[in-house]
Amino acid sequence: MFSLAELAERLGARWVGEGDCRVSRVATLTSAGEGDIAFITHKRYRNQLAETRATAVLLTEADLEFVRDGVHSLVVDDPHLAYAHVAGWLNPEPDEGSGVHPSAVIDTAAAVHASAWIGAQCVIEAGAVIDADCRIGPGCVVGRDAVIGEGGRLVANVTICHGSQIGKRVLIHPGVVIGADGCGLANDQGRWMKIPQLGRVVIGDDVDIGANTTIDRGAIEDTVIEDGVKIDNLVQVAHNVHIGAHSAIAGCAGIAGSARIGKHCALGGGVGIVGHLQIADNVIVTGMSMVSHTITEPGVYSSGTPLQENAKWHRNYVRFKQLDDMARRLKRLEKQLEAKNTG
Repeated sequence: MFSLAELAERLGARWVGEGDCRVSRVATLTSAGEGDIAFITHKRYRNQLAETRATAVLLTEADLEFVRDGVHSLVVDDPHLAYAHVAGWLNPEPDEGSGVHPSAVIDTAAAVHASAWIGAQCVIEAGAVIDADCRIGPGCVVGRDAVIGEGGRLVANVTICHGSQIGKRVLIHPGVVIGADGCGLANDQGRWMKIPQLGRVVIGDDVDIGANTTIDRGAIEDTVIEDGVKIDNLVQVAHNVHIGAHSAIAGCAGIAGSARIGKHCALGGGVGIVGHLQIADNVIVTGMSMVSHTITEPGVYSSGTPLQENAKWHRNYVRFKQLDDMARRLKRLEKQLEAKNTG
């Protein structure tokens, strides 16, 4: 629980109302009640400011005049960012202490810091390093020579394959597999021969990885995820991909082998990235887009056909197949018109 004045000091905000009023929970404007703090990010929600029962609201100077009497305010530049901080302060991660659960299996050649916690049914293989203040949740496997950096958290049933390097304060959600083999195959007269995958996965500091995401090890060189990258659930990152610092990738995206994504990029849900291409820094790709060529300039990019009635889709699909013929006919007509005008 925090007072409005305490939150204002932490956020560098200005408080309006009673500085000693206290909040203990975060909530939306419509669901908030006594003891809750809410936030507003767009002027279309200003009507809710007149009706909210929240004790306090995070808002900008422009929204202040719309607040109902009796609701206290914290005036900030970015209410959404301020909300993220406040939500973290009001909901800290539980302290699981340190030690090793009796059912965990730790190789004698592994190095586990005394401040770490190793949960039930975990397996820590030879040469693995678990650094200070790590939390390895139940059912996790940390393969040989893998490293989990200081403050890392594996929530549950996470597999870190051999040789993977995980930076500091990395949060990995249930079901994630890091360092499995990529799809490296050679065709031998119609039959596929597996190519050994010899690289690692190297992950920087402050990375978050969502549930059931997979990041494949490099074929020869490493797959690299730089500092501050945020990856959602069910994302596939293939071998030798390189993702630049502070990029964000939404759920169900798929990134094919050796693609290189720049810094501060954002990929929407279901985006597909073809292998071996490059995406510049500060690129946004909207959901369900297919990226089939290199992007050299920052900006917002989209592809795909919007949803429409089935009958209309079938008619348009027929036209799609006629586009090449239509283009040739149009070119002939343009040449005829040009010849007529010049004649």
